[in-house]
Amino acid sequence: MSFLEIFTDYSVWTIIVLIILAFVAGFIDAVVGGGGLIQLPALLINFPGQQLPTLFGTNKIAALSGTSVAAYQYSKRIKFDYRLLIVVSFFSFFASFIGAKTVSYINVNTLKPIILVILILIAIYTFLKKDLGSVQTKKLTINKQILFGSLIGIIIGFYDGFFGPGTGSFFVLGFVVILGFEFVSASAYSKIINCMTNISALVVFIKQGNYLLEIAILMSVCNIIGNIIGSKVALKKGNGFIRIIFLIIVSIMILRYGYDVFF
Repeated sequence: MSFLEIFTDYSVWTIIVLIILAFVAGFIDAVVGGGGLIQLPALLINFPGQQLPTLFGTNKIAALSGTSVAAYQYSKRIKFDYRLLIVVSFFSFFASFIGAKTVSYINVNTLKPIILVILILIAIYTFLKKDLGSVQTKKLTINKQILFGSLIGIIIGFYDGFFGPGTGSFFVLGFVVILGFEFVSASAYSKIINCMTNISALVVFIKQGNYLLEIAILMSVCNIIGNIIGSKVALKKGNGFIRIIFLIIVSIMILRYGYDVFF
């Protein structure tokens, strides 16, 4: 199928929904992560007959495209400690690869109650701690940053390869709470690391042929546009704006996982 045939093989409504939601997902993902909460359900709803790994792979292609652009936008304004960035990216990459390989063997639904409890605790903590992420709160040595950052990368990297939605938000929270970063810097680091986890998972999905190329290209373009606009807004508005969006996204995640668990 050529790319142009996508407009004849799928309904106009399906195309419009995917375009809008991929853009919104890209915008949110650039600000604080969590675009997969919008993009993946859009695929699940519109392609109910497709295998789960195929939709995961399609989502990853679009997500990687947009996140890469956002990472570049942040890199022009944020100064990175490349020792920390490289080590955390390394562990995240391999953890995501293992997670993607595990998708076919473990039922994702068994993890959802645990994720729901974690999200509720995150929301309460972020809401009560008004100054969270407004300034850098910890001065850890680089060795401690690398140690704790590597643990963050292993845990969240595996989650991203295995399931994915909300990965960017989890990375942001890890860098803010555990490493003491402010929100803008945490978002910048999370974008680059999230690129690595997406690449790693995609190696598995593409090798297995689990993707819808035409749909992935369409969503990638929209996701990139959303990421460009989102990253510019985040850098302009600063930490307070990102904290508010973060709380909104975590609340959406709670509702989504709550629905899955109880209904």
